[in-house]
Amino acid sequence: MNKTDDLVGLINEKFQAMSKGHKQIADYILSHYDKAAYMTAIKLGDSAGVSESTIVRFAMALGFEGYPELQKALQDMVRNKLTTIQRMDMTAELSESMLLRSVLKADLNNMKLTIDEINTDIYEEIVDEVYAAKKVYIMGARSSAPLAQFLGYYLNFILENVRVVTSNVNDILEQVIHIGEDDVLICISFPRYSRKIIEAVKFAKKRKSSIISITDSYKSPLTKYSKLSLTATSDIASFVDSLVAPMSLINALIVSIGLRKKQEVEEHFMELEKIWEEYNVYIEKDNGNDLT
Repeated sequence: MNKTDDLVGLINEKFQAMSKGHKQIADYILSHYDKAAYMTAIKLGDSAGVSESTIVRFAMALGFEGYPELQKALQDMVRNKLTTIQRMDMTAELSESMLLRSVLKADLNNMKLTIDEINTDIYEEIVDEVYAAKKVYIMGARSSAPLAQFLGYYLNFILENVRVVTSNVNDILEQVIHIGEDDVLICISFPRYSRKIIEAVKFAKKRKSSIISITDSYKSPLTKYSKLSLTATSDIASFVDSLVAPMSLINALIVSIGLRKKQEVEEHFMELEKIWEEYNVYIEKDNGNDLT
């Protein structure tokens, strides 16, 4: 049995044989799984009316190495089920100073996990695929849409025929109607996953296009349709999606693809700098004095 996929079933299966303290923990988790998934062992113990050590023993009784593994299984189970209201409830009891630290620490942890889990071979294959594509389509819906716009903005400086598919248009399939087997579709999606993205991916798959997904885990619904997938951890610490790690991963992809055409990109930016200067695109400081 996969403990992550059927954690509720695992708890129910072992419930009758549990001690009184373990039953208290089980009851709390089953009733408040959305909050429990993001609690420390001490906080969960306080909420369930047991000690921190009892929480650790409970995790081990379920077959986990310790509480962090149980917490990760809980987070995996609920990540795509949390509503915005439930996300708000997760941080409702924190003070502003605690919330600041909580969010920053969560983002740092997401970065660390992404670095530890990144597959560099797949990363290099993706760079090859994008560089060699006849046309590159980039798609991201809802909170992932800015990531798609960012990737498209910079790839347009490097490659020809880059198109960002606008996710807020109802007829999203019309935007990829001409996608073919020599093209690449980069789809970016994080929980809660968008149905529009899945529909477009299925369509592109039928057209024999190369599907590249940037998502949160290999359990994402995108991966089964993708030729190549990169994952970036996006565990949430509030009602706002944590997209720090995905943005950093996309940054790296842009740089790697750009280095394939280093001289051309440098010449392109030199020309742009002349245009920007001629048309006063950017504000310049005048002799060290602040502008007013």
